[in-house]
Amino acid sequence: MIRRIDLRGTSDLGSAELRRVVPRAAIDVESASASVIPILDDVRARGAVAALDWSERLDGIRPPYLRVPAEIIAAAVESLDPRVREALEESIRRARLVHADQRRVDITTEVVSGGTVTERWLPVRRVGLYVPGGRAVYPSSVVMNVVPAQIAGVESLCVVSPPQVDHGGLPHPTILAACGLLGVDEVYAVGGAQAVAFLAYGAPGECEPVDMVTGPGNIWVTAAKRLLKGVIGIDSEAGPTEVAVLADETADPVHVAADLISQAEHDTVAAAVLITTSPELAAAVESEVAAQLERTKHVERISEALSGPQSGIVLVDDIAAGLRAVDAYAAEHLEIHTRDAREVAMRVRNAGAIFVGTHAPVSLGDYCAGSNHVLPTGGSAMHASGLSVQTFLRGIHVIDYDADALADVSGHVVALALAEDLPGHAEAIRVRVRESDG
Repeated sequence: MIRRIDLRGTSDLGSAELRRVVPRAAIDVESASASVIPILDDVRARGAVAALDWSERLDGIRPPYLRVPAEIIAAAVESLDPRVREALEESIRRARLVHADQRRVDITTEVVSGGTVTERWLPVRRVGLYVPGGRAVYPSSVVMNVVPAQIAGVESLCVVSPPQVDHGGLPHPTILAACGLLGVDEVYAVGGAQAVAFLAYGAPGECEPVDMVTGPGNIWVTAAKRLLKGVIGIDSEAGPTEVAVLADETADPVHVAADLISQAEHDTVAAAVLITTSPELAAAVESEVAAQLERTKHVERISEALSGPQSGIVLVDDIAAGLRAVDAYAAEHLEIHTRDAREVAMRVRNAGAIFVGTHAPVSLGDYCAGSNHVLPTGGSAMHASGLSVQTFLRGIHVIDYDADALADVSGHVVALALAEDLPGHAEAIRVRVRESDG
C-alpha cells in the first residue's frame, strides 16, 4: 500500500535533491484562484447577501442568518457532552499556560546619551479566525486560534465556520460551544473563499472588516487568503496536513503505524512519511498499518492518503542522513522515535512542531499538549513558524533623540545620505543642526 523510497548509499544528495525525492502532496493554489476571484469580487460588491448566496451554492444550504445569535451559542455550551466540555476546558487551560509565556514586553535601548529606541509590541486591533468544517469537526481549531489572539490582547475578534446541512445552516454545535467557552460571541455561519472575503471587506450592518485572518482551510480558503493578502494580513497559506516520523530500530511499529494512520485520517491528500534507518521496522510498520486499517473507521480515506504519491517509507543509512532528509522536508509535524530522542530532536532545524519519543504523538499536540496545532505546511517550516501570540503582535520602533544626540551623529547620516544620492535626506539633518547651533 505505502510505497518505499530507498535513499541508502545516497549521502551526497543535497537539500534540493532531497526535497524533490521525499514525497509531498501537490497543491495548485493558482488554479484555484481563477475560481475564487469571482467569489471575492461578488462579496466585495454585494456583501452579506453574496456570502449567503455562495454558501447556498457551494455548501448546499442557505444559513438562516450570518451571525449566530448569542442564545444559540449559549445553548450549544449547555448541551455539550460533559466529557467533551471537560476536555475542551483542559485544552484551553493548557494552551493558555503555554501561550502566556510568549507575551512580549516593551524594551527601550539607550543607543547614546539622549538617544533611545523603544520597541513597542501592539496587538492587531481586529482579527477574523477561520475554523474549518468539511470531513471533520474542529473545535480544537477554535482553541488554537482564539487563545493566542486573546493573550496578545486583540481588541476585537470573530470566528467564521461553514454552515452545516445537518445543523440547519449553522456551524457545528461543538464549534459554537468552544466559542462560548472562550467567551467569543461574534460567530458567523460562512465558510470557504466567501468567508475570507466577508471578513476582509466586511458588510454594512453585519460585520466590520478585520485587519487579519488566521486559521487553516481548504485550497479555496488558501487561494482567497493569498489573493486578499494586503487587504488583510494572514498567518500562512495552509496546505494539506503532513507528518514525518524519524525512527530507528528501537521504535515501536504499533505506535508508528497508528500515528501515520491518524494523520492520514484528515484527508485523502494528507501526507504520512516514515524516514527510518531500519528495513525491519519499515516491514513491521507496513504490516501494522494493514492490521490497524481493518479496525479503523475512515478506512477508504486513510488508504487513499497512505497509498498516494504524498506518502511513503524512506530508508536512510543512519540518523545523520535521516536528519538531513527531515530538514529538507521541513514537516508540519515531526515525530522522533529513536534512541536519545530528545537529543536527536534538538538537532532538527526545520519543522512546524517536534514530538519527542513514544509518549508525545501528534494527537497530543492536536488537542492537549498546550502547543499550537496551526503549523506551517508544504515545506514552509524552513522559514515560518506556527500560530502564536507573536502572530497577532506588531513591533513598532519609537525613536526619541534630543538635539545633542542628533548633532553627534549628523555627520554619519549626511555621509550615508549623500552616498545614496539623497541630498534631501542630508538637508533634513543639516537644517536641524543649524537651528540648534544658532
